[in-house]
Amino acid sequence: MLPDETMRMLQVAAVLFTLAALGGLAMAGVRFAGHRNPPAWIAMLHGLLAAAGVTLLAYAWYAGGIPAAALLALLLFLLAAAGGAVLSLAYKWKQRLLPAGLVIGHAVAAVAAYVLLLVAVLGNGGAIAGG
Repeated sequence: MLPDETMRMLQVAAVLFTLAALGGLAMAGVRFAGHRNPPAWIAMLHGLLAAAGVTLLAYAWYAGGIPAAALLALLLFLLAAAGGAVLSLAYKWKQRLLPAGLVIGHAVAAVAAYVLLLVAVLGNGGAIAGG
């Protein structure tokens, strides 16, 4: 894959994660302000956007390589996705209040990944990590 195509994929992934992050902020606000779980539709949209971003990053890595910062971002986004799955299936699905520590851990992993992806998109991502 051409470097321009790879960079375009990273840019689109960054937009998808930006939208997912906005949903995440809204959900965190509902959870911590009202001591209740956020609406299911926001959680599903958040997960869908994040999953699309992860898929695009994984494809870019597999198809031709991405900057090292983007590869680390992908790994951290996968960790955040695992936390999100636990939040959804073990708590939200069973109508139990989302534990604050797990919500914060999920957010910290996702924010770290997002910052690394932005570093890669802005051109300071380091060496290419091939797939």
